[in-house]
Amino acid sequence: MQHLAIFDLDGTLVDRQSAFNDAVTGLCRRHGFDTTAEQWLLTQLADRANASDFVRLHAAFDLDASPAQLWQEYVDLMAASVTCRPAVLEGLARLREQAWTISIATNGASDIQRAKLGATGIGELVDGVAVSGDLEVRKPDRRLFELAADRCGLDLADGGWMIGDNPDGDIGGGHQAGLRTIWLRGRPWPDDLPDPHHAVDDVTDAISFLLTDHSE
Repeated sequence: MQHLAIFDLDGTLVDRQSAFNDAVTGLCRRHGFDTTAEQWLLTQLADRANASDFVRLHAAFDLDASPAQLWQEYVDLMAASVTCRPAVLEGLARLREQAWTISIATNGASDIQRAKLGATGIGELVDGVAVSGDLEVRKPDRRLFELAADRCGLDLADGGWMIGDNPDGDIGGGHQAGLRTIWLRGRPWPDDLPDPHHAVDDVTDAISFLLTDHSE
């Protein structure tokens, strides 16, 4: 029987928000950006960031640094700021010890998401990674879940679990992909969305649930 656990990254395994705030502050201080530019970044990049955002930033504020330079600095600052709690890393290691295959399905630009995985140590504990930038599709698109399974050498048709904090992208998408789901409570739950198979307050609780032989 297939033991596949697909995890979301931001808001599930790592705290993107605190890293995001630190990265934007660091970038603005490094280049002496005024509060208007800083607020622009905080607003425009609140949900996700791509290299194209820095093309728009460069044009809007007539900056000296190139868009490519600003984007790379932002990626580096995010990687330096993001953390994964030891308890989460330990939980992922325990899943692997119990023959679980672990994959990541995350929306975002490929370079920044992989930088986070490398910086936190998560990358060493997973068997596959599917980033929306790889396919130019975003959760809840089924193709991203299919890629997450395929990169582990598994078939989504054989089932598994999707664990995440986003009701529509993670849980709704997981349902549509034929996966069982674990939702990390926090965001409002849409009235028209089917309930998750299980709900927890923290990803470590989700891992503990899986470890109690919930492989079906």
